Amino acid sequence: MIPPQNSSRLRSKAVKRSRLQDEARAEQQAVARQETATAGSRQPDGFFAHLNLKPIWFGVAFLAMFAVILFVPTGDGLSVAAQRALAILVFAVIMWVTEAVSYSVSSVLIIGLIAILLGFSPGLEDPSTTIGSSDALRMGLAGFSSTAVALVAAALALAAAMQATGLHKRLALWVLRFSGEKTRNVLIGGIVIAIILAFFVPSATARAGAVVPILLGMVAAFGLANNSRLGALLIIAAAQAVSIWNVGIKTAAAQNLVAAGFIEDQLGITISWGQWFLYAAPWSILMSIALYFIMRWAIKPEVDSIAGGREVVKQNLAELGPMTGKEIRLIVIACLLLLMWATEGILHPLDSSTITIIAIGLLLVPKIGVFSWKSLEKLVNWGTLIVFATGISLGTLLLDTGAAAWLSQNTFGALGISQMPLLTTIALVSLFTILIHLGFASATSLASALIPVYIALAATLPGAADGGFGFVIIQQFVISFGFLLPISAPQNMLAYGTGAFTAKQFLKTGIPLTIVGYLLVLLLSATYWSWIGLV
Repeated sequence: MIPPQNSSRLRSKAVKRSRLQDEARAEQQAVARQETATAGSRQPDGFFAHLNLKPIWFGVAFLAMFAVILFVPTGDGLSVAAQRALAILVFAVIMWVTEAVSYSVSSVLIIGLIAILLGFSPGLEDPSTTIGSSDALRMGLAGFSSTAVALVAAALALAAAMQATGLHKRLALWVLRFSGEKTRNVLIGGIVIAIILAFFVPSATARAGAVVPILLGMVAAFGLANNSRLGALLIIAAAQAVSIWNVGIKTAAAQNLVAAGFIEDQLGITISWGQWFLYAAPWSILMSIALYFIMRWAIKPEVDSIAGGREVVKQNLAELGPMTGKEIRLIVIACLLLLMWATEGILHPLDSSTITIIAIGLLLVPKIGVFSWKSLEKLVNWGTLIVFATGISLGTLLLDTGAAAWLSQNTFGALGISQMPLLTTIALVSLFTILIHLGFASATSLASALIPVYIALAATLPGAADGGFGFVIIQQFVISFGFLLPISAPQNMLAYGTGAFTAKQFLKTGIPLTIVGYLLVLLLSATYWSWIGLV
């Protein structure tokens, strides 16, 4: 007979083993869901992709690149290396807008073109010698050594940790549990979820992926179809709220880190997490309020309350089971990380990249962490890092060769924008940014193409403080405007893929949101941002 103490010990070990097996199974299921979602999202998102002209656009990109090399004369401030950089930029923009190949593949091609075209160009300091393919390749790979890339990698890993544990879904359900069953309250709950998750989940797609299925479940509980007006109201609001808070929080979107990297490298100004929040959060708060009223105006749901909505939330929470040790550890680490981000430069000297990498290291340590490296490999889209780093390399190339300054002078300078009052300049350039975003499915790529040009333009603005830093950061806010079309942002496409709404419905909410967002940029530029010394 087994002694009672041994029996108790064996039961304890069995319970612990069962709990660990359940957690491992949940992690494997999260990986499987991510792989399924990734496979399902392999569709053309570009503005021209529906025309099935990919081979033609691929050829057009190369023809346009060679046209710049052959027909854009050098001299008058445009060196051969700068001309080659402009040619590569034209190639990149066409590839990004049309998505003739995936962003990752186009990034590899861009690096190769930098190595070849710049390699045979005269040196920047000594035109009597060529740069050489080795040094040119270093230029193409320069972005990979940026601390911003390290921060993006760590942020993607943090988002993966949320997915592996299911904590992001539990947070969303907790908020909806308190929202009740009134449609207007559920709408507020969906917006609040986007705000809360923006602090802890540095991936717009992951944030949308957490809340959209839950909201659709509530719609289904009432017996309505996904494409009902109620479904459209809730899903569009969730996607738009994610885009709004991409602006408000530095770590909420990769394009913010692209801009922050360029600003630090070229202007010598490091933007802490807290400073970004101080600048951008008021805009996002006001936009969140506007979103609620615009959604209520634009889409009238079939019902005023969702009978059984609470039960759906309770059922989903029951399916998640009690909070696991991994979730508790992730909450503790995420809260400490948020505290360290917010007090950067105030209570400690560590930058956001260093803090986040340390946190990810802890999350991967056995017993202390919440998931394994094997799971991390499958949950993170590593192609995002290649695109991000290549964008930084291309932007740095435009700045270092003088191509960005030449382009700014011959576009905005020729229009006399640099001689206009700063508020007028912000108004006109912001409008240009909003319009050009219509052709881009990736705000990260758009930031890579535009921020270097805006930095060059900022240097020519009279009376602009800190080399035009405020002007550049405001344009970065506008780059994150993804309100107009489903193709304007990955989170929009994720929501659109559910079939809950039409492009016309999305545009009906996107136009007033864009107008309000644009007017708020001008209002804050004339008031709040001026008062705090940003402009």
